[in-house]
Amino acid sequence: MLPGKLEDAINQDLLKMGNYGDIREVTYVGGGCINQACRLHTKAGEYFLKWNMNPLPRMFELEASGLKRLRETQAVVVPSVIGSSDTTDENPAYLLLEWIGPLNKMAGRIDMASLGSQLALLHQFDKPADFREVYGLGQDNYIGSNLQSNEWCENWVHYYREYRLLPQHNLAIKNGLMPGQRRHKLERLIQRLETWLSGVARRPSLLHGDLWGGNVIAGVNGEPVLIDPAVYFGDREAEIAFTELFGGFSNKFYDAYQQTCPLEKGYGERRDIYNLYHLVNHLNLFGESYGQQIDSILSYYVG
Repeated sequence: MLPGKLEDAINQDLLKMGNYGDIREVTYVGGGCINQACRLHTKAGEYFLKWNMNPLPRMFELEASGLKRLRETQAVVVPSVIGSSDTTDENPAYLLLEWIGPLNKMAGRIDMASLGSQLALLHQFDKPADFREVYGLGQDNYIGSNLQSNEWCENWVHYYREYRLLPQHNLAIKNGLMPGQRRHKLERLIQRLETWLSGVARRPSLLHGDLWGGNVIAGVNGEPVLIDPAVYFGDREAEIAFTELFGGFSNKFYDAYQQTCPLEKGYGERRDIYNLYHLVNHLNLFGESYGQQIDSILSYYVG
């Protein structure tokens, strides 16, 4: 059973796209640590639904917007958005998507070479002629359940300092997760970002923003499908760095990416600076288990 009158709302979304078959079966699936999720079976097809009784503001609207933006590039595959809504008096907030394959990690089935090539094409995507070469998005979204600031900014180093590292640094202080030495070293690194990040040829690329193994699923034939984005225009090195953080992708992925869009010299020395953003975010989300990894990176860069 779906909560409230959610089934009625979903049926209305399906009717708008020409699906006149009511929901026949609801199969619950893993929705991560934030939302409830299920697979909907109808006469005309199957769909993925996730909902939240107490959502973050505009959470599903922003996710839907990110998916649509990625889909418009035609560079990567993402589920099509059928419908979404904020919380109402009768229903929780929800996001309704097309069903893609088994909707689980199935990492062994994913064509990783295709993923590398497609991601490289996304990072090279030609923006509209009136798009200024700036970083950001013009609207904030979420990285996990933490707010991700996306103000427009012409300078990448400034952007990464002001809208990535500093907000997480400040949140960690608020959460009591920034002891003296860690705070001192992170602040030194933030102040000296130009030392490592300046002098690199770069342009704003559309990024998925939260690209790790759990956000790539296998389509019916093993084609890679991206889910749960946190999109913005940023330096593509930040995206590739995160793919290496939690186990990394296969060599086929990195080889295909490099063949299509080679990384700039010195990327390896910049990688862990970019991963600090995600590690401090995880520190804020999940606690001190990420502290040692953060401290190790800080010691490498600032002693």
